[in-house]
Amino acid sequence: MYEAEGRRTDRARDPHERYEGHGLRGRPRRRPRRRPPRGVRTVAGQVFALQLGVVLLLVVAAVVALVLQSRYDSEREARNRSMAVAESFANAPGMAAAMRGADPTAALQPLAERARKGSGVDFVVAMSPHGIRYTHPNVNRIGKHFMGSIDAAVKGRTVTETFTGTLGLSVRSVVPVLDQRGKVVGLVSAGITIKKVSGAANHQLPLLFFAAAAALSLATVGTALVTGRLRRQTHGLDPAEMTRMYEHHDAVLHAVREGVLIVSGDGRLVLANDEARRLFALPPDAEGRLVAELGFDPHTTELLVSGRPATDEVHTAGERLLSVSHRPTDRNGGPPGSVATLRDTTELRALTGKVDLARNRLKLLYDAGVSIGTTLDVVRTAQELAEYAVARFADYVSVDLADSVLRGEEPQEGAAGTTGGGGSVDGRPTPLRRTALSGIRDDVPLYPLGKLIRFTPNAPQAQGFRTGAVTVVPVLSDHGGWQEQDPDQAQKIVDSGIHSMITVPLRARGVVLGVASFMRAEKPEPFEEDDVSLAEELVTRAAVSIDNARRYTREHTMAVTLQRSLLPRVLPEQNALDVAYRYLPAESGVGGDWFDVIPLPGARVALVVGDVVGHGLHAAATMGRLRTAVHNFSTLDLPPDEILSHLDDLIARIDQDEGHSAVADGDGGGEVIIGATCLYAIYDPVTRRCTMARAGHPPPAVVSPDGTVELLKDLPVGPPLGLGGLPFETAELELPEGSHLVLYTDGLIEKRDRDIETGMEMLGDALAHPGRTPEETCTAVLGALLPERPSDDVALIVARTRVLEPGRIADWEVPSDPAQVSEMRAAVARKLAEWELGDVAFTTELILSELITNAIRYATGPIRVRLLCDRSLICEVSDTSSTSPHLRYAATTDEGGRGLFLVSQFADRWGTRYTAEGKVIWTEQTLPLPKNGKPRP
Repeated sequence: MYEAEGRRTDRARDPHERYEGHGLRGRPRRRPRRRPPRGVRTVAGQVFALQLGVVLLLVVAAVVALVLQSRYDSEREARNRSMAVAESFANAPGMAAAMRGADPTAALQPLAERARKGSGVDFVVAMSPHGIRYTHPNVNRIGKHFMGSIDAAVKGRTVTETFTGTLGLSVRSVVPVLDQRGKVVGLVSAGITIKKVSGAANHQLPLLFFAAAAALSLATVGTALVTGRLRRQTHGLDPAEMTRMYEHHDAVLHAVREGVLIVSGDGRLVLANDEARRLFALPPDAEGRLVAELGFDPHTTELLVSGRPATDEVHTAGERLLSVSHRPTDRNGGPPGSVATLRDTTELRALTGKVDLARNRLKLLYDAGVSIGTTLDVVRTAQELAEYAVARFADYVSVDLADSVLRGEEPQEGAAGTTGGGGSVDGRPTPLRRTALSGIRDDVPLYPLGKLIRFTPNAPQAQGFRTGAVTVVPVLSDHGGWQEQDPDQAQKIVDSGIHSMITVPLRARGVVLGVASFMRAEKPEPFEEDDVSLAEELVTRAAVSIDNARRYTREHTMAVTLQRSLLPRVLPEQNALDVAYRYLPAESGVGGDWFDVIPLPGARVALVVGDVVGHGLHAAATMGRLRTAVHNFSTLDLPPDEILSHLDDLIARIDQDEGHSAVADGDGGGEVIIGATCLYAIYDPVTRRCTMARAGHPPPAVVSPDGTVELLKDLPVGPPLGLGGLPFETAELELPEGSHLVLYTDGLIEKRDRDIETGMEMLGDALAHPGRTPEETCTAVLGALLPERPSDDVALIVARTRVLEPGRIADWEVPSDPAQVSEMRAAVARKLAEWELGDVAFTTELILSELITNAIRYATGPIRVRLLCDRSLICEVSDTSSTSPHLRYAATTDEGGRGLFLVSQFADRWGTRYTAEGKVIWTEQTLPLPKNGKPRP
């Protein structure tokens, strides 16, 4: 224990023992630390070891003596007990008669066992003079010969012997049984194991060990008291260590560049090291004198005499600034007094001031980088610069930019050193628009936000915009150039308290975008050179952000313009649907959302909505290509699933072309459109049926006339366009007249903080209002679901269904007989007369005659004819053949080939539409104006 304590003391002294002695110039010499040898080193430890040895020796001797004495006493006790039991049993009355009896065992066995149990011996055996046992605890041994020595007992003497039997070390005694004549008639033997009588030593051993422990405890306490006293007197050090510590203390005290003063409790200087003498210019006999007599600064004298604790207090010593720390020395039982440490901080104070200034400046610029340019908005970025500078640098800040910058363009001739933004050196003003303004008060007569200010050539703003130079006006009332702009306004500004100004041009990429003006009013100090450099760095950071916002504004405007030019500007005229739409570009970038309304033959209308993956010009251009492709595929009058399949192939080819182009340009990371979503629906006002298919697009919504909303989530959905590998499926549903069919893109229902399911629920709630027009529905939906700044494009179509009146539909089934052509012509003429369309009866009869004749000649199965009176007259002839007629020039000798030529000449449009049963050949003719001159409904 004490050895461990000695090692801990060595570790605590380790900082003082690492060096011993000093060489030239006070540099310490390295000396390896001496490690004490293992074993007991202290006097107290040696005394304790000696006491421990003596106690252990006494304990061992006592234990040995006790064991030997116990063994001797146990054996003697065993002899006495066995002899007493044997003699008592042998001399019992009637023993000799029992021995001579006919059955000694029956008479003596119970008595022997009772005597054995009562006396506590291990056995009591009665036997004949020849050694044959009459009794034994183990009845199996009765009648057998006794194993011990009986010769002396047979002669009338007693025998006691020690032996080792089955029960261990034992003692047995053999006593003769004499009759009245003194003749030996039998023998009695009693035996007992020694361990039964050895318990006395066990009771004495704990007392012995307790006495040894008490002696050891007393030795430990005594040693601890001696150790404590020695440690208090020597602080745990031996003489060699104390000498070495003193040498270290003296060397370190006078070598460090930190002053040390030790003052006694009565105010006298006890010790002053070399550095303290140098700092205070103390006399050689300073030690021992009163502190008040040594010429210290009064503040320093008061601190040294008072004894109060202090940490890094600033005191003076002539022209020096000292950092003083003061502590009392009697806290832990030391002598009364105090110790003071001194550091010369004169140069450090000056350097610290510069460091603090630089650190504050760096922090200001860092915070500016975080606070300015948080959005890609020119006006917002300029306002952030003004607000940040007012809070930390100036009292009023204004930012004036060229109008072209606000439009996303570069200033006209805006490079530094040339004319910029309309400004020139020939006396013309420089027009800049007040874009941002911030100040500590709102009642200062500065130009308001949004005002176009025409700065005169001598104004600091105009000079900075033209030349790119910084202008500093320390005293505004003394500078005449800026007052030429508006003398009355300038006087009001000076009267409001603004007295100093810095004008810094906003330059980015070699182009001056505008001017920032920093003004002071509450702070009395004018702007200095350090303020100029800080203002330049602030404006430089802000100028880059403003230029980025300007370039983004230009690209965003171009993308929006391109996208809007690719979207339908005016919806086509048709009677099947009453359509309203909305398109909103994203706040942060144009996407690839599009929609379309395409009239189809047979009075049908196709509704299309889609979304190209990605944002920017590339997505907008790809959207235009897809919209054109949809128009082209729609002219083929294909079903929705086939149109989506063709679009899927087109997207795959676009991806492939983009990838090859990127490789050819050496750009492995070129942008590639990876897909698009699309929903294509066809509504037929004759049958009121809507056929639709979708490729990865959100499901449409159907609002019944009574306001019930159904989101068609069960509509089969195919993979997005461009992935390929899976077919597309169509679904068909019947819509009541007046139903609203709602198509949209995911930007309407999906947000970063809102999942798509929640958005669809909100859409359903916004649509569940019967009686609204499509325009009102569009407004309500956007108001309920869109944030102020949408992060994605939104396309929305709301179409209210109409039904073609049955009276405007005529339908016939024509037998496959050429003789029926004339009857059909007559039936068609009557129907046209009923519709007041007699002016087109001749051409219509001619067209139908040719189409019906071709169907009878070249097709099989039933032939049907249908007339639809919509915005135009539509004639349809359907058959079960999948062969389509082609327009061609007939030769002079050809009998046929002229029918379709005549049809194309008389009809405005014509074409073929394939169905599941065959094909339909259709024509459209413009309806003549009714006799009242009003257009037909």
